[in-house]
Amino acid sequence: MLGQSKLWISFNYACVAVAYAMLSLSLMLMPVDLSTKGYVGMGILFLTGSLITLVKTLQEQRINDQFSSKLERAKHEKILEDYVTKA
Repeated sequence: MLGQSKLWISFNYACVAVAYAMLSLSLMLMPVDLSTKGYVGMGILFLTGSLITLVKTLQEQRINDQFSSKLERAKHEKILEDYVTKA
């Protein structure tokens, strides 16, 4: 987890919860008809899903890049080791 403490993770969860609560409250108190509130609410849900998918994709890409880098480093070390032992 790259050194992230449980307190930091809990703080982030709390921030997301407060943000959604404030967004829900403002959506309920918005002076528009119900269909407009529903439209905005669906937009919020789709945006949330898209952000989760984006974060997951970026994380997987970073993990794959790290793995590829380790694999390349191991190959280079093996080639160097073979060269040194032959010389």
